[in-house]
Amino acid sequence: MSMNNTPSGERIHIGLYGRRNAGKSSLVNALTGQSLAIVSDVLGTTTDPVLKAMELLPLGPVVMIDTPGLDDEGELGELRIRKAYQMLNKTDIALLVIDGTFGMTAEDSAILERILAKKIPYIVVVNKSELLSSAQRSAIEAELAGRTFAFVSATEGSGIHELKELIGKQLPSEDDRVLVRDLLKPSDFVVLVVPIDKAAPKGRLILPQQMTIRDILEADAVSITVKENELANTLANIGKKPYMVITDSQAFAQVSKDTPEDIYLTSFSILMARYKGDLELVVGGARELDKLADGDRILIAEGCTHHRQCGDIGTQKLPNWILKHSGKDIKFDFVSGTEFPDDLSPYRLIVHCGACMLNEREMKYRQKCAVDAGVPITNYGTAIAYMNGIFERSLEIFAI
Repeated sequence: MSMNNTPSGERIHIGLYGRRNAGKSSLVNALTGQSLAIVSDVLGTTTDPVLKAMELLPLGPVVMIDTPGLDDEGELGELRIRKAYQMLNKTDIALLVIDGTFGMTAEDSAILERILAKKIPYIVVVNKSELLSSAQRSAIEAELAGRTFAFVSATEGSGIHELKELIGKQLPSEDDRVLVRDLLKPSDFVVLVVPIDKAAPKGRLILPQQMTIRDILEADAVSITVKENELANTLANIGKKPYMVITDSQAFAQVSKDTPEDIYLTSFSILMARYKGDLELVVGGARELDKLADGDRILIAEGCTHHRQCGDIGTQKLPNWILKHSGKDIKFDFVSGTEFPDDLSPYRLIVHCGACMLNEREMKYRQKCAVDAGVPITNYGTAIAYMNGIFERSLEIFAI
């Protein structure tokens, strides 16, 4: 996969925060060397968070998050500020952009405290440095003593190269997360079961399937991909017993019947839960499906937005399976994309997608929100395995 095709969930997310006209959009343009963000002297030009996937040399593939000003006014301004704060949940590195001619303001200090509380690597970027006197510069340096900061001029381009180098130093340590390759040995044989139905993207595989194939290759193992109705015939005629079968969650029941008990079986969704968050947490959440009562409310959350079709797994199949499994009168709410409720107290259970389009920080934030609210959380694949009576089998390879 080229860097230009790196999925959003696997890119470093760099969020720019600050007051109106501090120069956030100008800084995006200066960092990328392109006129990607609209720049104006009019206060509040950026009215909503804008996410731009790009290459930021020498860092590679990133997502730049340009946010509204934190000093916006009025009822609409309060909503914009709230949206800006929400972006912290997916920010890997925060750039607090301050207008050097004003110095640190109350709004800047408030967002910095939130950044520190969330333990997000950050840089205070003192913009408009070309307008500062030596005395002003010295005063700001004293005020920011002990902080990570840089002086730049987004309009003149000074300090931009140094800022890029400083951003690179804030990057997390080398990512050692894996989907499946730590479970495989060279030459192990894996069968992937991928249904092709109306919900499948035309002409390509969905991201977890792509990532799994790449991870298997990294392990020097071998995979073949079949549709669910071809699995039994494939296993009977392939000539070599697979070490593992990995299936789309929707086909769990049929695939389990067709896969001999001496072959490990799991799902792409369970692998993604392991990759993006806490597998043991979602395993515990799945067990709550047996404890539902009439009137309970379940939140079904997806990290991406897509056109809903007949038979959609999130809004139709999962609710129907849960109603059948529990035999109770359950109510459902649905959210997708960046939306996630601030108040989780109305919910008895959260069922989340595999989060392939969310970065690790945001998925762990959502899981922590659930834990803090005392609401169990599980994911699609784990819940489906539980309701199909193949829960323990699907987790056997992880020794949970």
